[in-house]
Amino acid sequence: MFAYELHRTAHAELVREAAAQRLGREAARAAKAARAGHREPEGRVSTGKDRYAQVA
Repeated sequence: MFAYELHRTAHAELVREAAAQRLGREAARAAKAARAGHREPEGRVSTGKDRYAQVA
């Protein structure tokens, strides 16, 4: 039973570390987008107008 508790503790720590790294990457991405002058870190949403070329 002790080995199982050690495993659960180690797993919980790895999950916390992964969440912290993910949050750090998201913050860095948002800061980079802010420096570049973008309003949204996700990027531009395309509309139907810019997908197709004008016909003659």
